[in-house]
Amino acid sequence: MTAGRAAGGSLESGAMPDAPHEILHDALVRAASAAAGAPVPRVEITPPARPEHGDLATPVALGLAKVAKRPPRQIADEVVAALRGDPAVAELVDGAEVAGPGFINLRMSPAWYARIVSGVVAAGAGHGRGGAQRPEAVLVEFVSVNPTGPPHVGHARQAALGDSIARILAFAGHRVTREYYVNDYGRQMELFGESVAARYAQLLGEDARVPEDGYRGDYVSDVAAILHVEVGERYAGRAGRLDADGRGFFARRGGELMLDAIFAELEAFRVHFDVVSHETPLHVSGDVERRLDELTAAGHTYVDEGALWFRSSAFGDEKDRVLRRANGVTTYLAADVAYHLDKAERMGDRMIDILGADHHGYIGRLKAVLAASDHDPDRLEVLIVQLVSLLEDGEARRMSKRAGTLVTLGELVRDIGVDAARFFLVERSSDTTMDLDIGLAREQSQENPVYYVQYAHARCCALQRKAAEAGVDVAASVATPGDVGGDERALVARLAEWPAVAAEAAARRAPHRVVAYLKDLSREFHAFYHRSQVVDAPPAERAFRLGIVAATRAVIGTGLDLIAVEAPERM
Repeated sequence: MTAGRAAGGSLESGAMPDAPHEILHDALVRAASAAAGAPVPRVEITPPARPEHGDLATPVALGLAKVAKRPPRQIADEVVAALRGDPAVAELVDGAEVAGPGFINLRMSPAWYARIVSGVVAAGAGHGRGGAQRPEAVLVEFVSVNPTGPPHVGHARQAALGDSIARILAFAGHRVTREYYVNDYGRQMELFGESVAARYAQLLGEDARVPEDGYRGDYVSDVAAILHVEVGERYAGRAGRLDADGRGFFARRGGELMLDAIFAELEAFRVHFDVVSHETPLHVSGDVERRLDELTAAGHTYVDEGALWFRSSAFGDEKDRVLRRANGVTTYLAADVAYHLDKAERMGDRMIDILGADHHGYIGRLKAVLAASDHDPDRLEVLIVQLVSLLEDGEARRMSKRAGTLVTLGELVRDIGVDAARFFLVERSSDTTMDLDIGLAREQSQENPVYYVQYAHARCCALQRKAAEAGVDVAASVATPGDVGGDERALVARLAEWPAVAAEAAARRAPHRVVAYLKDLSREFHAFYHRSQVVDAPPAERAFRLGIVAATRAVIGTGLDLIAVEAPERM
């Protein structure tokens, strides 16, 4: 547990100032600052490596030795003496001692544990909410699959990550907008339209071929079949040699149908968007050219061999970038210039782009665009999501959108369900590649981590039902027990961590930290469940333990909601 402020970013723990872990943290800050002779803004508090050493520990004295120019044990002795003399801490700490080179081990009182549980129960789903010290208006743009094919498992990872980040940021108190950017302009859309036109012609019995570098998946035939219903044989006899109007129709209407299918799969995946922006209007309105003219007028472009180049290297990019080729065709970056400047002008404090693994080079160029246009480049964060592979029977499945061999988001969900897909896809940090074990995700056993966490929530609900059936008031105040057992200590200490975990997950854009916490919390709860009587315990212990159950249910439910996984009451 890290009490007080979360590491990294401007987000705080979300706990009330009089929460017991805040009281302890603040007391340690005062004592450490006095011993060091200098302000200490934050103290790390974690469970010790060995339970017999106590309930909590802090290495603060070790970090202050150099500043104070004194042995860490001497500093630790002064901190412990200050804690013992602090009346606000006396009720919460049964014992404090110095160990090893200067660690401070703490044994917490039953009152500490009762107050932790009471606070969580009182807050319910709001426990840990609102940890943002400075709430920001944040635009999160993610997925943004080209409407040339359905989202595959790589896009699924981006969807799960982006939506979970948005949920976690909103939980912290930020004002979040989810945006989808549709790349519906250029050669890829033309190829898609030509591919659909060829399949349409084949439905009419014509000898038409999909372009060599076109799209060949079954979904292309599905789109062609819908168009056949919509327009009948309007393009009979000329689908293979369309004029500009015909080519535009198959690309435009085919893209619309494909986008409808994409959004349907995302909605089924519990992902929705507040704003949908399109690339085509940026070109049609002249906005792309206007933005290039602005860069040129500011002296940030030059012409070399007929091509227009952006001096992005002057703003930290690794090299300059082409905006318009010698043949007059603008590059993808030209549209990105217009789109990101549009976002910068209409949004507030921060933009987060979530991009695929092949977009790493975009970070420098996009920040350069903002800097060259007098916007703060630090307002933009670019998260690169590494590749995900599906493993089945120990073998990876290869994917190709054009060849039609991809595993789509819809197929993944139909195979393992939304809950398992969402959980597994955010279980690892986005900057690491991952293997999704389909066989494990299908299992209905405690080997499957999402089942393991959901089962802990269901067990909490079952205990509360059992208590209600026995006539026990599950909403009664949490009593302070005479003693707190080891399993209870471990579980309550874990519950106390949640505000800091949620704050850190928001600050670091890291849903995997929520997943790791939920697995740890569930492990502590299952141990408590197997070893502790709850409903049949003596009244004082029963009230305390039912409070633990209620607190655990609330935190697991909140954590699962932040990654859009259901918290079942029965399993």
